[in-house]
Amino acid sequence: MKRILIAVVLSLSVFKASADEGMWLPMLLGQQVYNDMVKRGLKLTKEQLYSINKSSLKDAIIIFGGGCTGEIVSSQGLIFTNHHCGYSAISGASTVEHNYLRDGFYAFNKDQEIQSQLTVQFLDRIVDVTREVEEGVKGLAWADRVKKLPDVFKAITDKVADKENGLAGRIYNMFKSNQYIMYVYKTYRDIRLVGAPPESVGKFGGDTDNWEWPRHTGDFSVFRVYATKDGKPADYNKDNVPLKPKHFLPVSIKGFKDGDYAMIYGYPGSTNRYETSYGIKLKNEIENPSLVNLRDMRLKYMYAEMIKDPAVKLKLADNYAGVANYWKFFDGETKQLIKFHTYEQKQDYENKFTAWAKGKPEYETLMAEYAQNYANWTPYSKQRQYINEGVVGSPLAAAAAGLISLEGLLLKNNTSAADLKKATEAATANRKAFLEHEDLPSDEKILAAVCMMFYNDVDKSQHPIGFYEGLKASYGDLKDEATYKKWAHDVFTKTMLIDDAKWNAFVAQPDGAVLQADPAFAFASAFIKNYNGKYAPLYTQFVNRNNELGRSYMKGIMEMNPAAVNKMYPDANFSMRVSYGNVKSYRPRDAVFYDYVCTAKGILEKYVPGDYEFDLPSKQVELLKKRDFGQYIDKAKNDLVVTFITTNDITGGNSGSPVIDANGNLLGLAFDGNYEALSHKIAFDKDLNRTICVDVRYVLWCIDKLGGAKNIIDELKLVR
Repeated sequence: MKRILIAVVLSLSVFKASADEGMWLPMLLGQQVYNDMVKRGLKLTKEQLYSINKSSLKDAIIIFGGGCTGEIVSSQGLIFTNHHCGYSAISGASTVEHNYLRDGFYAFNKDQEIQSQLTVQFLDRIVDVTREVEEGVKGLAWADRVKKLPDVFKAITDKVADKENGLAGRIYNMFKSNQYIMYVYKTYRDIRLVGAPPESVGKFGGDTDNWEWPRHTGDFSVFRVYATKDGKPADYNKDNVPLKPKHFLPVSIKGFKDGDYAMIYGYPGSTNRYETSYGIKLKNEIENPSLVNLRDMRLKYMYAEMIKDPAVKLKLADNYAGVANYWKFFDGETKQLIKFHTYEQKQDYENKFTAWAKGKPEYETLMAEYAQNYANWTPYSKQRQYINEGVVGSPLAAAAAGLISLEGLLLKNNTSAADLKKATEAATANRKAFLEHEDLPSDEKILAAVCMMFYNDVDKSQHPIGFYEGLKASYGDLKDEATYKKWAHDVFTKTMLIDDAKWNAFVAQPDGAVLQADPAFAFASAFIKNYNGKYAPLYTQFVNRNNELGRSYMKGIMEMNPAAVNKMYPDANFSMRVSYGNVKSYRPRDAVFYDYVCTAKGILEKYVPGDYEFDLPSKQVELLKKRDFGQYIDKAKNDLVVTFITTNDITGGNSGSPVIDANGNLLGLAFDGNYEALSHKIAFDKDLNRTICVDVRYVLWCIDKLGGAKNIIDELKLVR
């Protein structure tokens, strides 16, 4: 009875932000939300949070790379972000002889800073373009609307584009396409690596501690943005100078206590807080379990090779980290969604919505239409996961799949010599990139396992026609693991993607029949073409219909509960948002209490010499044992605070986001969420949700005491 009552109460407020929930657009902070921020402790004005005409906090926040957040922390364009956000740049700069990933790196002057391929984007302004967008698609059916929208968006963004100054617009749909907001960004292309701790610091705890609290990970890296002498974006050039930003964040080493105000600015990637029960059922029963199983297999085989050889570890590091991060997330997400009865809560709300919708033609059949749409797609959803996470989860198969477009040119009668030359040159470049990161032993095992898992787990009627029949005829029983191992060994032995002589001969005389006969291409193309030809259109149809229904559902929710609209926020979509809350301890379960900080004491307690995840640099062990904390010591704890937790609402994309105090000073960097609340993409838990952050004092200690880069410290504006 008690659980049912709770579910009903939640259903009444399931789409209304409460407590610390909410990822708010800084331009559109309602007075009610801003007043709540002030009530919680904020000392800044609205204009200090976001302004077009004056410098404000938004001017210090950047899109870092393609999927993270960073912040400017000095008048010379210095950037702080997470270690895992800078990971590819750090590993890319590393060699076996100069392994910055393993040993760490700090530039002691600007001449030592290392060029990267990264870009950063500053938000110039935000414009509501809903009226213009709706005018452009007025009167169109949904399918035609979807086709027309890119042209409408382009017409609007073309008006603000300024290539010389790096300006470009990007339009985001908010509230399930009920509102359209244009963000105008300025992109800088000369970004240099300034510093990073050793991987044993930046990834301390590895996969074991990922998504967990307590945590002792020094997840940070340091970069710098460069521009021309007149401040314009430019490609890398030795004559470029550090950017003078509109605003940078002072860095606080004052410390904080449990309950203090905390605000996070950044670019949360995606949430689906308005998801239906049908979507949750599909996720819990098919999508997430399939993804977890496939990633688990890939990680197992990569890890087995990485622990054998430092060179292999370096080669696979970036790929492994990417696969591992969300393997654990999706496993935890499913468990939490089930634990908190999210499916049942959504059903309760949908029943309430349906009752309200009676007699309203626009809404009364919505839930039945949702049910039908999911029923149409669900039988094929597992195959999609097995293609994306399985077939192209093998680097060799992914590389082979990239040759399908070349096959198309080779089979055309009128392909020009120039087009063919261009295509083969691109294929050769892609092959080179593939081989640079390819580990043959692990990939061969992955390929064999993927092929067998697809056979066993995906409905036989959805298999590519003739593939498994041919496999059985040549290699044996399809229920026997040895069959797939023999086949995979042959693929790796015979494919031209690995054999230079065969590849060069093919490029010299490109031939469609030769490409089709290649065993790696034969495998990849069979599965990709089967999916693209028969099932991808069904998925597109499913998504488009879901989006159409979602727009109506969102509109209906707002009409049903107009009083709550001012406390509703759009789903995350990698547009700038601000969240607010407090530094706060919590009780995850009976008789367990988690403090709001972790300290250096805990690092030494976890330290295991030579361990893959819990080793430490000898210098760090020495410094910590001596308690050489300098000005970075927390006086209340009488220790060096390493990490802390807040109640802020964040998600992927917020990695590297600044945690800011009530006065606009930097307290730390957000880098993770806690396992107990991994349902957060769909359902925010006001009691258990915590954001895990690296304390900026630990960042500075690592730079100064461990790395000896006092030049970086001297560049910052410290608040004591």
